[in-house]
Amino acid sequence: MLELKVANKGCIRRISARSLRAAKTRNLIAVLAIALTTLLFMSLFSIAGAIVNSFQESTFRQVGGRFHGTFKDVTQEQIDELSTDERIKSIALRQMLGMPTDPPFNKAHVEVSWMDENCARDYFIELEEGHYPREKDEIIVDSRVLALLGVEPEMGAKIELPYYLGQNSKHPELRTDTFTLCGWWEYDPACVASFANVSRAYADEVLGSYVPKSEYDITGRTDMNIMLGSSARIREEMLEILADHGYQEDDEKVHGAASGEFIAIGVNWAYLGAQISENFDLTTVAAVVGLLLLIIFTGYLIIYNIFRISVSSDIQFYGLLKTIGTTGRQLKRIVRHQALALALGGIPIGLALGYFTGKALVPIVMDITNFKVYSVTVPPIAFLFAAAFSLVTVLISCRKPGKIASKVSAIEAVRYTEGDSVRAGKKTRRRSSGANIYRMAWANMGRSRSKTVLTVISLALAVVLMQLTFVFANGFDMDKYLQAWVVTDFIAGDASYFQTGGSLDFMQEEDIADLIAQPGIKDCARIYGASRTVSAFEPLDFARNNYLRWGTPESVDDLLSKRAKSADGRVMSEADLYGMEPYAVDHLDLIEGDLAPLNDPSQRAIAAVYFTDDYGEKEDNTNWAKPGDKITLRRVDEWKYFYEDTGEEIPLDELDAAYENIGSRNIGSEPSQYEDIEYTVCAAVSMRNSMSFRFYGATQFVLGAETFKADLHNTDILNLLIDMESPEAVAAMEDYLAEYTETINPLMDYESKQSYVSEFKGFQGMFLTLGGALSFIVGLVGVLNFLNAVLTSIFTRRREFAVLQSIGMTGRQLKKMLMCEGLIYSGLAIAASAVFAVASGPMLGEVMGSMFWFFSYRPTFLPILCMLPVFALLGAGLPLLLYRVIAKQSIVERIRAND
Repeated sequence: MLELKVANKGCIRRISARSLRAAKTRNLIAVLAIALTTLLFMSLFSIAGAIVNSFQESTFRQVGGRFHGTFKDVTQEQIDELSTDERIKSIALRQMLGMPTDPPFNKAHVEVSWMDENCARDYFIELEEGHYPREKDEIIVDSRVLALLGVEPEMGAKIELPYYLGQNSKHPELRTDTFTLCGWWEYDPACVASFANVSRAYADEVLGSYVPKSEYDITGRTDMNIMLGSSARIREEMLEILADHGYQEDDEKVHGAASGEFIAIGVNWAYLGAQISENFDLTTVAAVVGLLLLIIFTGYLIIYNIFRISVSSDIQFYGLLKTIGTTGRQLKRIVRHQALALALGGIPIGLALGYFTGKALVPIVMDITNFKVYSVTVPPIAFLFAAAFSLVTVLISCRKPGKIASKVSAIEAVRYTEGDSVRAGKKTRRRSSGANIYRMAWANMGRSRSKTVLTVISLALAVVLMQLTFVFANGFDMDKYLQAWVVTDFIAGDASYFQTGGSLDFMQEEDIADLIAQPGIKDCARIYGASRTVSAFEPLDFARNNYLRWGTPESVDDLLSKRAKSADGRVMSEADLYGMEPYAVDHLDLIEGDLAPLNDPSQRAIAAVYFTDDYGEKEDNTNWAKPGDKITLRRVDEWKYFYEDTGEEIPLDELDAAYENIGSRNIGSEPSQYEDIEYTVCAAVSMRNSMSFRFYGATQFVLGAETFKADLHNTDILNLLIDMESPEAVAAMEDYLAEYTETINPLMDYESKQSYVSEFKGFQGMFLTLGGALSFIVGLVGVLNFLNAVLTSIFTRRREFAVLQSIGMTGRQLKKMLMCEGLIYSGLAIAASAVFAVASGPMLGEVMGSMFWFFSYRPTFLPILCMLPVFALLGAGLPLLLYRVIAKQSIVERIRAND
């Protein structure tokens, strides 16, 4: 049938507006529903945005800067060439000099370098007072460095700063200079490193006569930090830039990488885009998309239900409109205009409420997670996303109700009563026992099954979300988390042991005697260490693959060709050795074999150490030895040094001078006095990072403590493990260690189990807070949907209730029936939540377990049980309150209301 186009849009809008004004209570509920949906979106985007921003800012400080990436160890020519690339928006330069590591800097990571002003800003250097270094002797430092030196932050103050050039070489060079303080800034505890920035003239003077001590010497290295157009594809864009300028990536070598066509790169992994690009995972994406769909579905349910009920309530009105010629398309437009008008009222309210809710929740979440709140400002894009999501949800929600209104015929509309439709062929059963309040309530639920289902689902979603949040947060397994980091209640060692970079010093037996004399110690154990001072004969292929992580095939083959080899073709390679007392051996994680022989020096036993991934899976390429294998270690007592180009031997008393004046020559070494010792591998093990050397590179093995000392002639103590008898003893030892490492021996430091427990609880608390807030908002949406369903049901059935009362039903019976209906809603919602929890629990456990290595799925129905009394009160109380409103009218008035 051909529909004529008539210019009646204004008429349609007036009908839509007047229809809205005729149902003010329903409109208020709809506006609140849209506002709550928008509040849900806005709160999530606000909190998520602030958390991402604060987490990113915090990670920037841990990484060291906010630049996108770094071209490492570049020459001036390469800087000039690369900086012309249009993809690079800005550059920042930094040249490394050295690090102070002697007291008072033994517990602080401090770097001495020159930076341009762009680089200083990228490293969060905002001067409280002063200016950047101009004169040769000027320096700027942070407040922590000033405090360590005991210098007041006054311009012009003299600072004597001893630091080492060639810090990571075998023979670092101590240099001490006096500087004039020209500026300072507040140290941020989130930053790993402190900086002491010198002038360009000073750096040129120091480096002008400095000769690198090895190819890995970072003194004199210039890094070019860059900002790109976006953080989405940092690594890919940097590789493209290198390729376009004729260079290749050399991401393994640290120093000397800029030589020839190789340039090492670094990607700032603090950027979310970089992390997504590097670790794109469909499981994570699916989880995020699933959460967004769940939230959209929650909003859709309530808004759709409201429009569905509204159309059902006004179905006679739409039918009458059809009798006077209104088309189905025009009826759809009426419903859509109403939806947009309600959205225009609800969305701004939701945006405002969501903004303030987000601002209120962010500091709480940040406090729980120990993140510093760098910004609580809500980005404009959060308003845009929240408004767009809400508007799309409203438009989707009103589509089906619009179709229902457009398809109704005039005759059907006049005769329509909720739940009147009878399925073809279905017979009505008669009961001889007469009417029953409970059966009537149950029958009423089936009169509009779609409305019942939607209301139940809306209520159940809040419980489901709360259930998932609780299972998620409760699934964070503290034992798994601590197992990866913590060995015992305390680990004590030299302060250098807990620092990144710099040389490693060892504990003194006098300090251990003081510590183990304290009361309440359950057990303790020394771990001895020998790093790269002992060699192991390894299979050639394994050694070659290991060294290829640090050099080119040519340089590795050249290196291995000069190494000693055993009769069976194995090559001598550096090794890291541990000597463990029995209590420390007990804390090794056994992969295969038997640990008992380690404690028996007569068995000549050794254990091979394998590294593991986050899930505890062995990484096979980190060792080669298996239980039963024979291993030969070489203990070198004396070394011979020589110039590689001539073979000329260097006397030991001239070695330091030779390294200082090495120039372009290379110094080689080979054992002159040594002993080869054979062991049998008794076990393959892994160990927690906190009890290890805390670095990797060489193959690692474990000996018993007595065997270690006797065979290697070594008594260097790497750390001391301490377990206490009780929580009170733990607290007392914490106080003692804090005092001891601050006043008695500041060269010592320690770590405690409690620090990791606090970190774990903060992480767990963040998810509980966010999930709880989300569940509460969704719960409000569900309650509002329930309120709307019950309110509409009661108001549209006022005449029906009046008729029932006119034929003998008492008010008490009517209230009882309404209470039963409400309790059925609640009961069905709880049942649906339980079914979903049982069905989704294992899947949630699998997804979360793949995302968080310390997650263990623990099924529980505690949140559902906690919601039972709340839902019972809601189901019984809300219908009673609403019934009181209609009960104010007499029976006659209610019967006449629809006439």
